[in-house]
Amino acid sequence: MENLKVIDSVCTYCGVGCDIAANVNVEENKIVNIFAHQDGVVSQGKLCIKGKYGFDFVTSPNRLRIPRIKKSFLEKNPSIKDAIAHSLKNYDDIWFETDLDSVTTAAAMKLKEVQEKYGRKSVCSIGGARTSCESSYLFQKFTRHTLNSPHVDNCARVCHSPSLKGMRTTIGEGAATNPYNDIYNCEFMIVIGSNTTEAHPIIANRILDVAREHDNLAVFDVREIKLHRFAKYKAIMPHEANLLVLNMLAYVIIDEELYHENFLRERTKGFDAFKEKILNDPYANPKYFENIEGYQSLSKMIPKIAREYALKKSMIFWGLGITEHLDGSYAVMAITHLALMTGNIGKSGAGLMPLRGQNNVQGTCDMGMLPYYAPDYQEPKEVGLMTPQLVEEMLEGRVKALLNIGEDITHIHPNLNKIERAIENLELIFVQELFMTDVAQKADIVVGVKSAYEKTGVYINAMRRLHLSQPLVQSDLPDDWEVLQMLDNKMGGTAEYKNSNEIWDEVREVAYRRFSGASYVRLERHRIRGLQWPVHTEDTPILHQLDFRTEDGLGEFHYHQYKLRGMVQEIIAKTLTGYHLTTGRTLAHYNNAAQTKESEKLNSRYDEDILLVYEGDAADFVSEKVILKTEFGETNPLTVKFTDKVQPQTLFCTFHHAKSKINNLFGDKCDELILTAAFKSIKVEVINI
Repeated sequence: MENLKVIDSVCTYCGVGCDIAANVNVEENKIVNIFAHQDGVVSQGKLCIKGKYGFDFVTSPNRLRIPRIKKSFLEKNPSIKDAIAHSLKNYDDIWFETDLDSVTTAAAMKLKEVQEKYGRKSVCSIGGARTSCESSYLFQKFTRHTLNSPHVDNCARVCHSPSLKGMRTTIGEGAATNPYNDIYNCEFMIVIGSNTTEAHPIIANRILDVAREHDNLAVFDVREIKLHRFAKYKAIMPHEANLLVLNMLAYVIIDEELYHENFLRERTKGFDAFKEKILNDPYANPKYFENIEGYQSLSKMIPKIAREYALKKSMIFWGLGITEHLDGSYAVMAITHLALMTGNIGKSGAGLMPLRGQNNVQGTCDMGMLPYYAPDYQEPKEVGLMTPQLVEEMLEGRVKALLNIGEDITHIHPNLNKIERAIENLELIFVQELFMTDVAQKADIVVGVKSAYEKTGVYINAMRRLHLSQPLVQSDLPDDWEVLQMLDNKMGGTAEYKNSNEIWDEVREVAYRRFSGASYVRLERHRIRGLQWPVHTEDTPILHQLDFRTEDGLGEFHYHQYKLRGMVQEIIAKTLTGYHLTTGRTLAHYNNAAQTKESEKLNSRYDEDILLVYEGDAADFVSEKVILKTEFGETNPLTVKFTDKVQPQTLFCTFHHAKSKINNLFGDKCDELILTAAFKSIKVEVINI
C-alpha cells in the first residue's frame, strides 16, 4: 500500500510508556494499524491489546470536536451570554456549541468574577496526567502565576502519591530506580499489590521471562492472580496486611542478621533505632500469622522470601495494592527499608519499581502539578490543597471554580456522592477532554482537544524515561497548552509560546536538575530508546549509585508499626462476617475507559464491570446481579461471576465503567500522610436483586 507511512510515537495508555509505530494512510489521514519495532527498548517488539488495538478512539464519532457551553450556565450569567451570543449554535436541550475564542472568553470572564467575589484561592486546577509534560507544566504555571492560586493537583492523588512520599522520605527521590531491562539482571523478584499482567503487561513479560527460567518470583496479593502461576512463592494475604507483611520481611532479615553491614554503615542512618523497634514489635514476627486462620502458611513462607531477597540481587515491584490504603506511604517506606538493609539499590539488577498507572503521571508530577511541589520537586511559593481537601472547600463554599484536564473526578475518585454535592456548589467547571466523560457532562464549558496520537510532546514513563511523541495523524483541534495559553492571555497573562518545543525549553531551564540536557533534538535522535532523567550530558538509567537524593546523601529509616484493623482483626477475634471488596483493572481497559470503550475490539471483551465471587460463597448470591452497599452509597447492579481465584468472603471488581458507580462505596478513609483514597479494601453489604 504505497500511501502508508510508518510514524514512531509513544503509547497513550499506562505508565509502561511503550514505544509504538503506526502505519498511517497519509492521504486519508488515518491510522491503519499500530505495532512495535523489534528493537523498541520499552516494548521489546510487543504491545498489549490496548497499545495494539486501542486507537479507534481517534476517529470515534463520539469525539468532542466543537466546544460546548451549557445553556443553564449562560442563563445564570447573562453578561457572558451577551458577550458570546453571536457564536452560539443550538446543540440540544442542554448545550450550545460555540468556538474556542468564545468559550475561553466566557471562562475568563467567569474566573475573574469568581476571584473578585471569593478571593484568588477560590479557583483550583486538577488533572494533566493524560496530556503532555508541556501542557501539564503550563497548567500549573497558569494556575500558580496568572491566577495566583496554589491549588493544583493531579491523578497521582488517587494512585502513587504514597510512593512519592514514602520514597522521598527514605531515599530522597520518588521514582523508579532502574530501567525495566534490569529485570534480566536480577536474581530475585518480589511483586506486591500489583496485578502486573493486567495493568502493566509489557513489564510483566520481562518478569515472566525471568521467573520461568530461574524460578525466583514471590507474589503477594489478596487474591490469586495470573502471576501466581509462575511464582515460586504464591503468597495470598488478608486485606490491609501490606505493612504487616513488609515489616515481617524486615524482622527476619534483622533477626537472622542477613543485612548488608557495609552498606548500612556507609550509606544509611537510623538503622540501630529501626532494628530495636522492629525486634520489639509484637506484629513483626512472622509467627503472628499462626493465629490468622486461613493464612497460617505465611508464617513459614515469609522467612523464606526474606532470606532469598536479602542474599540475592533483588527487585521489588508494587502498584496500587500497596498505595491505596490507610498506611500506603508507610508501606512504601517499609519497601525501601528492605532495599536499604540489604544493599538492593543503586546497582544493576537491584532496585525499586513503583508501577505507575497513567502514561504521563510521572511527568505530570515532575512538572509540578502537585500542591506541595513546584517543577523539579522544588518548594512552591505557596503550598496548595490536595484534591480531597479541595472537595471539602467546595462543600464549604470557598472553592468556586474548577479547571480540569483529562481527569474524571466524578468517576475515579472516592465518595462520589460527596463529590457530586461538592461540585453542585461550583460556579464554573471548565473541562478539556477527548469525550463527554462523566465530569464533562457535569461541566459548564467543555473543550475538545488533541489526543496523544495527534500532537507533539514529552511523556515520562514509570522508569523516568522521556519519550517525545509526534502526531500519527493531523488534527485541527487545539492542544491542551494552546487552550491554556488563550485563557492565560485573557486573564492578563503573557504566555506567547509558538509551539510545544518553546514550552519544553522553558521546562529545561526551570527544572534543570532533571531535564537540562533533554532537548527536543536529542529526544528525536533517541526516540526509540528514550532518555532517563536526570539528563545532563548523559542520562541516568540507574539512580542512587553513589548517594541518595536526601540532604546528606544518606538513606533513612522511618519505622511505623502495623495497626491492627479490618479483616486481620476480625479473623483474630473470630468475628469475620460479610464481605470485603477490593478493586482493580482488567487488561482490555484503561482507567475510566474514556478511550478504550471507543474501541470495539477492546470494549467487546469487557463492556461492564464484573463482580468476582468465591465459588464457595454462591449461596449468598442467589441472583445474577447484585448491588453492593456501604454507608457512603451503593453501586448500580453488577453481574456476578463465580471463581476459585478470590478468597472466601472477599470480592473483586473493576472500576472502568462509570455506570457501575463502584466508587460510590468508598468514603473518606485515606492514606494518613498524603490523602490517597483507601480503594483496596472496604466491607460491603450484598443486596440480591
